[in-house]
Formats: sequence, structure tokens, C-alpha cells
Amino acid sequence: MKTFLHLMLAVPMACLLIQCKTQPDKKPLDMDRIFAWCIVPFDAQNRNPEQRIAMLQELGIKKYAYDWREKHLDEMTSEWQLARKNNIDVTAVWLWLDARTDTVGRLSPANERLFQNIDSAKLNTDIWLSFNNNYFDSLSPDKALEKGVDIVRYVADRAAGLQCKLVLYNHGSWFGQPENQINIIKALPGKDIGIAYSFHHAHPQLDRYPQLIEAMMPYLKAVNLNGMKREGPMILPINEGDKEQAMIKLLLEKGYLGPLGVLGHVDTLDVKEVLMKNLAGLEQILN
Repeated sequence: MKTFLHLMLAVPMACLLIQCKTQPDKKPLDMDRIFAWCIVPFDAQNRNPEQRIAMLQELGIKKYAYDWREKHLDEMTSEWQLARKNNIDVTAVWLWLDARTDTVGRLSPANERLFQNIDSAKLNTDIWLSFNNNYFDSLSPDKALEKGVDIVRYVADRAAGLQCKLVLYNHGSWFGQPENQINIIKALPGKDIGIAYSFHHAHPQLDRYPQLIEAMMPYLKAVNLNGMKREGPMILPINEGDKEQAMIKLLLEKGYLGPLGVLGHVDTLDVKEVLMKNLAGLEQILN
């Protein structure tokens, strides 16, 4: 089998995470392929939109996926407009559904406000969909699939009405199993639904990871990286685990050419420092 370095040199550099540089043994990250994730609610500095966009510019990050809480609803459209003005792409927006407040034909007031904001900002992006565990609790596999198909169809249609695409996110429980997401997608032909796969929600799937990547590849729109140890913790800087190097290598060997996310996701630390550590760890792995 080709070594990781051999693999990276054997395919066009534009299609991989690294770019050519004059020194053959040192290659910088291709920042066109990197995006930040979990940087809005997870930041001990509590940056406002202007400060957050400035931070991304300083780090050379040109894209981010927008995670939010209800307190961010009033400022998100101005942040998206500011990002656009500064040539930073909002690649995705988080959508979290709860059985107590969200159903087919009626979303929670906060989620309805989110859709209104997307429409108002003319933001053509991916919508990352996931669910509270209560959405599929106590359902048989067949009933869960039926319920999943119904709600995903509804949200996919709402997204399409905003010129956005729906992407399913593995946040745990029944819906967080890639096999179930793939079954939902197959039950909705023509809807152009993708998958965003996060390493930090994949600890229970480590033994199946090679098979899951193979199965997800036709639908994979984004992969969020993380340091990985079988025993945890859930959030770990890239290159401080013992599994992520092999996981990234396999991902690239299988031909994944899409965007790669680096996490904030530590609410007790300055998110800039967390991102810098993950970027440095990823560069170390690839070199």
C-alpha cells in the first residue's frame, strides 16, 4: 500500500489538503479547503460578529459553519453580511430539531426565525440538520426510519425554497448512525441531500469507520476533524490522539476531496487558541 506521503505526491495537489511549496519536506495547509466549526457559542472571549470575522481573517480561515444559540438570532444576519463583505464564506448553518417543539409543518419559533434570517440575508448555504435524542427514542427501526424520512423531506423542501441544500449531521442517537442517514437519503431520491461527518461524534463507530467511510463517500459533503482516542475525551486537539492520523489517511485514500473542518468547541478557552492548535496539529499530521 502506498505511504501517506506517497499518496499525497501521487495526485494533483489542488485536490488534496496541502499545496506545493519550494521545500519538498514542508507543505502548508490549503486554507481554501479548511473551515472552522463550533466557534460562535464556544468561545471564552464571547466575541461579537466583528471580532469573530477579524479573528478568522487573522488566522487565514476563509470559511466557517455557523453554530448558534437563541441569543444569536438578532445578530446572525449582520454577521453573515459582514462575512460576505470580507470574503469569508458561511458554508453551513446548524439546525437542531427537538420532538417537543419541531415537527412536519411546524418548527419552533427560534428555528422559524433562523429560516427567516437565511431568507433575509439571501444566504445560499448548506443546512446541517440534527436532532435531540428524544426525536427517535422508543421507536422501532422501521418507525424511526419512517419518521426520519418525513421530517427530512419537509426540511429539505424548506431548504430548497431558500436555495440551500440539506446535509445530515451525525450528532449521536439513532439519527447519528450513518447507515440510518443513508437509508433516509435513499428513500428520498432527487432531494440532493448530503452528509456532514464529525469525528468527535464518531467514537462509538471507530471499529466500523472504514466501512462507514466507504458507504458515506457518495454523500459526504464535509468532515469535521478531531483528535481521537478510543477512551475519549470527546474533544481533543488534532494530533493529540492515536486514531485520527489513520482516519484522515483513509479518508483521503478513499478519494474524499471536500472541505475539512477544524473545531472550536471548547467554551472555557479562547476559540482562537483552540483553532490555532488544531491547525498546527493537522499540519503536523500531513507533514
